Amino acid sequence: MAIKQLDAEQVRTWTLEQKDRWWFENVWRGDMPQLTVRSALTGILLGGVLSLTNLYVGAKTGWTLGVGITSVILAFAMFKIMSRIGLGDEFTILENNAMQSIATAAGYMTAPLISSLGAYMLVTNTVIPMTTTLVWVIAISLLGVLFAFPLKRRFINDEQHPFPEGRAAGIVMDALHSGNASEGMFKARVLLIAGALSAVAKLMQSHAVMTKLKAAALTIPEFLDAWIYKIATLKIGGVDLRELTVRPDTDFVMMAAGGLMGIRVGVAIMIGAGINYLILAPWGITIGDVHGRVGTDGVTHYGFRAITSWALWGGVAMMTTASLLAFFAKPQILVSAFRGIFRKGQTANGDVLRDIELPMKVFVIGIPIVGAAVVLLAHQFFGVKIWLGIIAVPLVFVFTLIGVNSTALTSITPTGAMGKLTQLTYGVLDPGNIKTNLMTAGITSEAASNASNLLMDIKPGYMLGAKPRQQAIGHVFGIFAGAVVAVPVFYLVFLKGGPSELVKDQYPMPAVTIWKAVAEVLTKGISNLATSSAWSALVGGLLGLALEGIRLAT
Repeated sequence: MAIKQLDAEQVRTWTLEQKDRWWFENVWRGDMPQLTVRSALTGILLGGVLSLTNLYVGAKTGWTLGVGITSVILAFAMFKIMSRIGLGDEFTILENNAMQSIATAAGYMTAPLISSLGAYMLVTNTVIPMTTTLVWVIAISLLGVLFAFPLKRRFINDEQHPFPEGRAAGIVMDALHSGNASEGMFKARVLLIAGALSAVAKLMQSHAVMTKLKAAALTIPEFLDAWIYKIATLKIGGVDLRELTVRPDTDFVMMAAGGLMGIRVGVAIMIGAGINYLILAPWGITIGDVHGRVGTDGVTHYGFRAITSWALWGGVAMMTTASLLAFFAKPQILVSAFRGIFRKGQTANGDVLRDIELPMKVFVIGIPIVGAAVVLLAHQFFGVKIWLGIIAVPLVFVFTLIGVNSTALTSITPTGAMGKLTQLTYGVLDPGNIKTNLMTAGITSEAASNASNLLMDIKPGYMLGAKPRQQAIGHVFGIFAGAVVAVPVFYLVFLKGGPSELVKDQYPMPAVTIWKAVAEVLTKGISNLATSSAWSALVGGLLGLALEGIRLAT
């Protein structure tokens, strides 16, 4: 069954009230079972296990990816088989959706471990007690949930942003649960086979694994340009393209993520990457503002870490100004939501989703309470001064706008970039205090990241007619499930030998490395920021305003 959706003209011209009424009358599925006991338990189980895949991806790339589609397929197949052998009924489509909310939330709980917390342990050379880490990641994730829902009606109901991974999960659920049983199982088998082939291909990229299997000759190379460099060395501005990280590789995860983004966003990212790595990075190296490291071969090497530490300021500034302009261009959505708190007994002609959406009172009461708890925990656990912690809480809202804008279009939440903005702020407010620099950045970026990812798993619910309230509750279940599974495994795998063993060649932890490097630079004073980086921030900020202004105007 085709998913009902508004066309581009309707999205542009209809009011929020018209869109909400259309959704209520055409998409909402009423009281179909959603957050049942079995959907909750299945989501907790699958989410806990799948969070470990994100721990691996994060340790290798510094990113976290959604596990919603994987959990949807596994749950569908599992309950389909169980129903055939008489062990229960099949999952409803909305039970599967509630389950993926839980699993997705669990999958993203690894983010603080492979960024701010890892950097903190590396800088202080101490292992944070596991219980402290558990309490901390749960607290900042709950804060993110509370900041997310006030923005849900703007980004999902009104602007109808794609949230590519969430949209893909919705399409997969619709495909699996519509049509006859054999068709659904066929689709599940196709998806599982594709996943298995991808996993096999990933194993074949490991030279160590293939050597043990006595099939080293069949190893899939990580990069596809080795033959070129046997003939000639490709350079831009005298810099080897390999040092600029401009290389064709065989990363199937990133290929899949690109497919989910869509051509418009993919082209935009390609243009940005081309400008950054083919023009700006060689220039930055030439003027000496991108600092490499001298290897054992006596050659200066640059790579992703060095380039990103220099180039991120312009990109972050552009994202910040564009996100803030987009928000303030439609303030009436948030204002009307808050106004509804103080109105009683709205008529049927008012807010038709009043009894379906999560009440605004939850956020008005919850944000100050959970925010205060996070501030106190930061002071107790990491020595962050109370007044500095308080400043971090409203910053979460600003960074949530930035994160949601990015996630809505690309499925990528720029957690690291948002953290750098906070690190820059606290480099001014509390210079020299590297602990405060890292952990306040952890509050803002990780809470904003969780908020962005919550809206990602709300998207398929909106497409399929689910109740946002039940998805929000499910997301909270997932937060606890992911933390309980991922945190102990993180300690067992990466901290057996102490913080010094956290970053290895096998698991480079790029996010940890970059967070640490930026903190070390900024705690020495803002003057340590390269002049070209400061100018790029100014230019990037102005470009963000200009480009977003053009988008809004057209």
